[in-house]
Amino acid sequence: MAKKITAHEALIYGMILVSASDSNMTDAEMARIGRLTHFLPVFKGFKEEALIDVARDCSALLQLPEGLDIVLEVIRDALPHKLYDTAYALCVEIAAADLAVAPEELRVLALIRDRLGLDKLTCAAIERGAIARFRTA
Repeated sequence: MAKKITAHEALIYGMILVSASDSNMTDAEMARIGRLTHFLPVFKGFKEEALIDVARDCSALLQLPEGLDIVLEVIRDALPHKLYDTAYALCVEIAAADLAVAPEELRVLALIRDRLGLDKLTCAAIERGAIARFRTA
């Protein structure tokens, strides 16, 4: 059984999961995770120096047999229901950070959406917002 994590850590696990899904955690994605944990109100009280350790813990879980399912369960169990859409929005943000969303990232986003029981309309709105934010002129 995986250790109990905080809501902050669960949000970061989601972002790491999406970043690692295409086997290429880019500098842009990692930088975006760092910036998000620095300025978003949902991360108030999170100690930024713990980010690397949280990322390592998530990566270690992913290496286990059934690691993907374990991480998805850990995320769901650690988050209050009111943060489910926030978690999905953060995951979409990371997928879009390098301006190219890989098929593997899309699949992981679908798994997160399903595991958290988010409706497709909410997810579509979150995704549309990301498209608007990352569009180039």
